Amino acid sequence: MGILDGIRVVELGGLGPSAWACTFLADMGADVVRIDRPGRSDIDFTDTWMRGRSHVRLDLKTSSGHAAASSLVNAADVVVESFRPGVAERLGLGPEFCTRRDPRLVYAQMTGWGQEGPYAHLAGHDLNYLSIAGALDTLGPRGGKPLPTLYYVGDWASGTMLLITGIIGALYERERSGRGQVVDAAIVDGASLMLMQVMDLRAKTGWTDARGVNELDGGAWYYDTYETADGRHMALGAFEPIFRQAALRTLGLACDEARVVDRTQWELIRAEVTAAFLTRTQASWIEIFAQVDACVTPVRSLAEAAAEPHLRARRTYASHDGSVQAMPAPRFSRTPSTPGASAPAFDAAHWGIELP
Repeated sequence: MGILDGIRVVELGGLGPSAWACTFLADMGADVVRIDRPGRSDIDFTDTWMRGRSHVRLDLKTSSGHAAASSLVNAADVVVESFRPGVAERLGLGPEFCTRRDPRLVYAQMTGWGQEGPYAHLAGHDLNYLSIAGALDTLGPRGGKPLPTLYYVGDWASGTMLLITGIIGALYERERSGRGQVVDAAIVDGASLMLMQVMDLRAKTGWTDARGVNELDGGAWYYDTYETADGRHMALGAFEPIFRQAALRTLGLACDEARVVDRTQWELIRAEVTAAFLTRTQASWIEIFAQVDACVTPVRSLAEAAAEPHLRARRTYASHDGSVQAMPAPRFSRTPSTPGASAPAFDAAHWGIELP
């Protein structure tokens, strides 16, 4: 009995952020069914991020397929689609058609560019959306080119989180008004929201557009990663003075705060910190900093993350459905989320429909 128990979601066969949003909804107890066209082979439905929802194949261009999909939509609280603008309308399952049949329906649209604007009908991927929003230009080394990030910065952080917020907000508002609404979630909007603080810093402080020279992008020696004697790395995130001083003392270095904040000294201090970290292995530094509140942590590899003591204690990763997976989050005290199996059988009777 998750927090969204009783909520029914129809997922119109999207990838990336819309699919992962539906994983969150399923983890929280929503009954999610995914519709895909017959013969589609560009996705593996046993993937862990497809967990928790059933799956049906319908040809929406046929009368029987469209009728079955319409019946599913009529029984749903939420529809999630991630087509280019106009595609759902041409398939006869656009927001106007669906919400006219059920005014309480929340119809959520996930795109990269949004529903309007000069790029709305163009193809794109998270790299393109980050580049337009200004986010990509902040990522990369000093003096180097902007570097592509893995998809979780654009698709997941900028797209999925915006989509989930919109869906949950619309469901909450529906309890007061009795009416659903259309949610327009765009990755370019999410990426722009992630830049809010940086934009503010740029306007009010010395934050510059140059990469790798600002306090939080690797420019400051106290917010960077350092190699250890065995070729591993430690993360130093000592942004506040108390943590910087604790880190320097533990490394055996002088901690004159006036020098620490002097930008002309940053590279000299970075060289000293670099040399200090290279004197011991990562395991040794982990042991040394374990009792020091200095914002210094090991850089774990993907292979190591599940066994990291803190994550193991919280069961952040766990074995599920034949693989190690991240467990549902956030955590609720009364209605805990649980990960469902990958592609459980669709219960047509439970939804009150017949499939062609």
